[in-house]
Amino acid sequence: MNHSPVEGSVREPVEERLRAALAARANAVGPAELRPLRPPTDALRTHRLSLRGTVAGLLALAAVAALVLFTLHGGGSRPAPPAHPPRPSVGTPSPVPSSAPPTPVASPSTPEPDAR
Repeated sequence: MNHSPVEGSVREPVEERLRAALAARANAVGPAELRPLRPPTDALRTHRLSLRGTVAGLLALAAVAALVLFTLHGGGSRPAPPAHPPRPSVGTPSPVPSSAPPTPVASPSTPEPDAR
């Protein structure tokens, strides 16, 4: 099938029928059937302006809502709180510090001091 019409080229029967139908339709329309162009009415302009204003207002509202949402949630800028153990640890109680110095305890392997 040849896509570009060239002198002497063979056309498909469907293409011939389409061309004939389009030519007949184009020849059927004359200057008497055409009407002069009318300028657009103010109602159409007003509708377009109000539609643009509504869309702009909705976009501004969405931008403010996004700004408030990110401001309130902080976007992860706050540090995380410190981790806590899952349950309290149970162990030996730590000794309570006293104000008295510790007394030495003699062990069986240390020699006893001389009592002179």
